[in-house]
Amino acid sequence: MTASSSPSPARRRALLSSGAAALAALAVATVPGTAVAAPGGPRGQAPTTIALLGDTPYGPEQRELFPALADDVDDDRRVRLVLHAGDVKAGSESCSDALLGDSLQKYESFEDPFVLTPGDNDWTDCHRTTNGSFVPTERLDRLRELMFPVPGETIGGRGMRVVSQGVTDPAHADYVENVRFTRSGVVMATVHVVGSSNGLLPWAQLPGGDRPAERLAEFEARRAANLAWIDAAFDEAEATGAAGVLLLLQAEPVDDDPGFAAERELILARSRAFDGPVLLAHGDEHRYEAEPAYGGVANLTRLETFGDTATEWLRLTVDPRTDAVFSWEPVAVG
Repeated sequence: MTASSSPSPARRRALLSSGAAALAALAVATVPGTAVAAPGGPRGQAPTTIALLGDTPYGPEQRELFPALADDVDDDRRVRLVLHAGDVKAGSESCSDALLGDSLQKYESFEDPFVLTPGDNDWTDCHRTTNGSFVPTERLDRLRELMFPVPGETIGGRGMRVVSQGVTDPAHADYVENVRFTRSGVVMATVHVVGSSNGLLPWAQLPGGDRPAERLAEFEARRAANLAWIDAAFDEAEATGAAGVLLLLQAEPVDDDPGFAAERELILARSRAFDGPVLLAHGDEHRYEAEPAYGGVANLTRLETFGDTATEWLRLTVDPRTDAVFSWEPVAVG
């Protein structure tokens, strides 16, 4: 792989306090919703090709295989951006800094910008004894420090500036992980929606038991941020005449779980009103599948990427010159 001209992970973390202020000023001065730099692909009508991953690496074997996956993606000269749909480790693995840091190191090895949305394995399930009996909100804070060291800039070999909710929305300043950018005439946004009923399941294995007040407060605050961010993505797409919208979540917002009800309802309503294709990409269930007309909305497609594997990924192409805008194909490593 080629050497990076961007700051190292250590340098990025060293720049966190000073860099965040500068990025905040830059984002406010920019037209809301537009990306500030474009190493992740064109902002015009030319297509952008994306590597879509999720739920990887899972366990020691996949950690050994992961460098080959990164090389496979990097060797595909069409790919300009990597999206990861959450879960940076297996559900039974420790939530320690060491393991999270190992995943970060692997993600930094990609040549292209790397955009991540958190998964439930990464923080909300960390109360489990096998995971170390961590308080989930403490792990979420740590995950943000590690994986989003400079709000408004991605990790990966070539950093890409993005619009971060934590920078541009004072009401939801904690949510640096919710980001937005435009590529090939399509508005793309990550939304922090996770498995385990979107974080509603009790933290039952903590010493002393669940902490319902803390758990529900986190859930309600994150839900408010997510709903505002979904609206912001569609508002920008409508205002700019975008060819499409791509939302990246960790978990599918299923229709029979109250943890997902508000997010699902809003995504369906905004998609139905939008004049163009919408792609809802996610992971969590560890199987590749596509579902057109998701939730009965003709222009909304649900796309689940591969999970629990370091030997397969999806090549996603965004081409505003086509009616469908989005197309994809599975890729086997090697």
